[in-house]
Amino acid sequence: IAKCGSALEYASNELKNDREVVLAAVTRSGFALRYASDELKNDKEFVLSAVTLSDYVLEYASDELKNDKEFVLAAVTRSDYALKYASDELKNDRDFILEAVAKRYPV
Repeated sequence: IAKCGSALEYASNELKNDREVVLAAVTRSGFALRYASDELKNDKEFVLSAVTLSDYVLEYASDELKNDKEFVLAAVTRSDYALKYASDELKNDRDFILEAVAKRYPV
């Protein structure tokens, strides 16, 4: 996993739920989060820490997090891609988009 993050796909369910193992995989490849446990994909703190390692982890965050305004706003401050992976509901919320853009690109 330290050499190939995508190898997480073949790890045991126990290891797919291990924060240290999954973060090591994400460090090598942001796409590795797709193989993490649902529990980790829905853990705000964990996913936000993973975002600092790779912008692409947001694609594999839970739908619940992708629709969580507070979470997406926090992610926006760490990643240009956060809005890309936000829920359609949030993407269609004019006030939310204005707030997110202001957070990412403060004047």
